[in-house]
Amino acid sequence: MADEQLSIILVTTPSQDVAQQLAQDLVGERLAACVNVVSGVRSIYAWEGKIEWTEEVLMIIKTQSGRYAALEEYVRTHHPYDTPEIVEMPAGRVTPHYWQWVVNATTRD
Repeated sequence: MADEQLSIILVTTPSQDVAQQLAQDLVGERLAACVNVVSGVRSIYAWEGKIEWTEEVLMIIKTQSGRYAALEEYVRTHHPYDTPEIVEMPAGRVTPHYWQWVVNATTRD
């Protein structure tokens, strides 16, 4: 697991309830160590030839990079959008204690 690193994954949802349920499930399944749920996000985007805007809830998910594929599959399967935003960003640096906590929280026994 020497190539593992912290991944930060952004996912937007249509409501607080959807975000909270996904967050709880991801942490419960050990796919994520932590999920921040941020309300009041206004997304402006192009969709089917039009400019749209929507009030959304942003999930900021922290996990090991090796858990990304399973996390993505879970979100795609359980998210209400046909095309959910799932964006992975590798973290450049992380404190050793926090990284160890992420590893412990996302590793199956």
